[in-house]
Amino acid sequence: MEFFTQSPEQTEAVGAALGRVVRPGTVIAYQGDLGAGKTAFTRGLARGLGITEPVTSPTYTIVNEYLSGRLPLFHFDMYRLSCAEDLWDIGWEDYLERGGVCAVEWSENVADAMESPIWVRIEKTGEESRRITLEGGACLADLSL
Repeated sequence: MEFFTQSPEQTEAVGAALGRVVRPGTVIAYQGDLGAGKTAFTRGLARGLGITEPVTSPTYTIVNEYLSGRLPLFHFDMYRLSCAEDLWDIGWEDYLERGGVCAVEWSENVADAMESPIWVRIEKTGEESRRITLEGGACLADLSL
């Protein structure tokens, strides 16, 4: 499934659409360069889940938790992790068991731990424009903008 957006707000709208249909225990594995829009997509995802807290990048905290929606959202940034073993050291299994949604930026750094995720690839196609590709996950059949 592919979407083209022309602004951060449109990128958030695609994330919100996904947030409305994801199921408990979903892992979302992001792929995209620095500044591609992964955090903007996650802001929309949170909105679609009904989360009211402001969403920020977890670059320095590794994970931010948002608990005010219909499902909890655990937003990870794996940029500073070097392998999947590091992920287990920060309690990955505990997050998976909590029945929320795990959104993982820089998922390629911990690819061995990604089991049946929804893959979200965000590519810059211009200053503000993006190509967003979603793959995997049965809930994508229910997705509509």
